[in-house]
Amino acid sequence: MLQQFRETHAFRAMARSRDSAQTIQGLGAEPALCSLADVSASHLEGCDAVIHSAAFLGPWGKRRDYWEANVVGTERLLDAAKSAGVQRFVHIGTEAALFRGQHMRNIDETYPYPSSTPFLYSETKKEAEIRVLAANTSEFETISLRPRLIWGPGDQTVLPELVRMVEGGQFAWINGGKAKTSTAHIENVVHAISLALQQGEPGEAYFITDDEYITYRDFLSRLLATQGLTPPDRSMPGWLLGGAASLLEGVWGLLPTKSPPPLTKFAVSIMARDCTLQIGKAKQKLGYEPQITVNEGLKQLTA
Repeated sequence: MLQQFRETHAFRAMARSRDSAQTIQGLGAEPALCSLADVSASHLEGCDAVIHSAAFLGPWGKRRDYWEANVVGTERLLDAAKSAGVQRFVHIGTEAALFRGQHMRNIDETYPYPSSTPFLYSETKKEAEIRVLAANTSEFETISLRPRLIWGPGDQTVLPELVRMVEGGQFAWINGGKAKTSTAHIENVVHAISLALQQGEPGEAYFITDDEYITYRDFLSRLLATQGLTPPDRSMPGWLLGGAASLLEGVWGLLPTKSPPPLTKFAVSIMARDCTLQIGKAKQKLGYEPQITVNEGLKQLTA
């Protein structure tokens, strides 16, 4: 699917450095030297559509870090796209925009935004998505996709962090890893993006998943097995880890360091809660169907 997408579309990609530009060229795309802080219509000249996946994803940061990248940066890119005559804007959102620390079980897109949330990532991704969908017009169509827990080849976040924790003896299950989750293999996310470039109801959001529910213990154990690793059995209660994370974040906020604390409230909270999403809307309006199953994706990683 990834190769097919590259063969049927010409890409220009944001590059924030010369090294990034070389990497982008090596992947067959044209680099645009800019960032969300200075992107303009000239960087998007001739583009029919924008796929906006840039965001501040760090587990730890100051409010201005999240707000400037996720909200102000999105607004700046929206303005640049409209000025450049872009016809469709596909925003890569997240189910975390709805998260305030609660279980989200078998929900669809009618599930409301929280009035408030203690998590800066959730707050700013919510605000960004609201602005994207509000910008929709007949001449400038906007759509937001909400993939959940992206994984697969090229993953630089979930699997590498798991490997680091297991190899460093820092891994423990939260509540035994019993919480259930939806997942989104990168092939399925790319398929959804390719559909959203031309299909779907503008001004709407769509959950994107592998259309399977699985416990964290089952999924992460099998994901680690693709790297020849077995996670330990030890487990800690979510309430205890949540309290420890709150304490650590308070201490870290007083220290002159940019490194994240070993535990964050967001990471503990989201791993301790069920998050299972319905994708009926994406199937009906986008024509989306998962292209690869969880089992197939895991076999692919093992191979």
